[in-house]
Amino acid sequence: MSTQGTACPKLFIGMDIHKNSWKLHFCTDLTIGSGKTFPPKPEDLCRYVQNYYPKHLVTIAYEVGCCGYTAARQFMEYGWDTYVVNPADIPRPAKLGVVKTDKIDARNIATQLRAGNLKKLTIPSVDRECLRSLTRRRTNLVKDFRKIKLQIKSILLYYNVEIPEKFDNANWSKDFLQFLKNLKWNYLTIDKAFVSLMKHIDFLDGQIKDVSTSIRAYCRKYYHKDYTLLRSVPGIGPLTAAYILAEVGDLRRFNSFKQFTAYIGILPNLYSSGENTRALGVNPRANRTIRSLIIESSWVAIRIDPALQQYYRKHVGLNPKACIFKVARKLLSRIHSVIKTETEYALGVIQ
Repeated sequence: MSTQGTACPKLFIGMDIHKNSWKLHFCTDLTIGSGKTFPPKPEDLCRYVQNYYPKHLVTIAYEVGCCGYTAARQFMEYGWDTYVVNPADIPRPAKLGVVKTDKIDARNIATQLRAGNLKKLTIPSVDRECLRSLTRRRTNLVKDFRKIKLQIKSILLYYNVEIPEKFDNANWSKDFLQFLKNLKWNYLTIDKAFVSLMKHIDFLDGQIKDVSTSIRAYCRKYYHKDYTLLRSVPGIGPLTAAYILAEVGDLRRFNSFKQFTAYIGILPNLYSSGENTRALGVNPRANRTIRSLIIESSWVAIRIDPALQQYYRKHVGLNPKACIFKVARKLLSRIHSVIKTETEYALGVIQ
C-alpha cells in the first residue's frame, strides 16, 4: 500500500549577505540541512533551489544592511516568501556572542526562520527608496555644512578675529557671510585656507538648496495627496513632510497609533515589577532622523496650534524636554489622523 504526502514540503533559507559572496544555510521542515556559498546573484540561487528542492515552498531571510532590498525584490518575483529582518530582532544563543562566523549566522537565521521567530521589515517601493536617497543625501550635506561652519569659527577664534555683536549668534545671515569673505589676513597661507573654506561652504549651501528643491518637487509629483495632508498639520513644513514620506512610508500600514509612535521612538521605556513601576526615559530604538524632526516641529507647533499651546502650558512645570516629548506625541497623533482619515487638519478640530 503506497502512501501520499498531505502537505507541501517547505524550504527555509538563512542568508548572510555580503558584497562579494552570500553564505546560505538550507533546512526543510524535516531536516536541519546544510550550508553553501554563492556568488551575489539571485538567479544562481534560484537555479540551485529548482534543481535540488523542487516543489518546495521557499521562505528566505537575511539581515537588512548595506546591500539594500534589491535581492529581496528579486526573491519576491520568484514567488518566495521573503523576510528582511532587523539584526537586533534575531534571537541569538549565548555562544554566538563568543563565536561569530558567516556560516553560523546563516544557520541561526535559517533556524529562527523555521521556528517562526523572525519578524519582517516593510520593503519600501522603488519610488520611495529613491526619495529616501534624496533625503539622506540632504542630511549628509547638512552635516558637512555644520562641520565647515565649526572649522570657520575655529579659525576666527584661533586668530582672535572679533565678530561684530550683530553677527555673533547661531544664524549665519548673508551679511555675515559677506563679512567673512571681506576679511583680510596678514599671511597669504591663512588667506588661502580661509578662502577655500568659504568656497566649500558656498558649494554646500548650493547643493543643499538644489537637493531640497528636488525633494519638494518629487513629493508634489508622486505623493501629492499625502504630502498635502501632512503639510496641513501645524509645525510640519515641506521638508519634514518629505522626510516622513521617505523614512516612514505609508502611515496606513500601522495597525494602531501605538505602533506608529513605537516606530518613531516617542514611546517611554517602562520597568514594572510587582508594585514597582518607573519610567526609564525615551526608548533608544527609534528612527532618530524623524524623531529629531518631530521634536523640532513640536516647538513650532506650540506657537501655531492653540490646543497644543494650551497643552504645553498645562505641563510647563515639568522638565522642558519631557514636556516637549508629550507635545510631540500629540503632534504625531495629528499626523497619524490626517493620513488615516484622509482629511486635512483644521485648528481646534482634531484633538
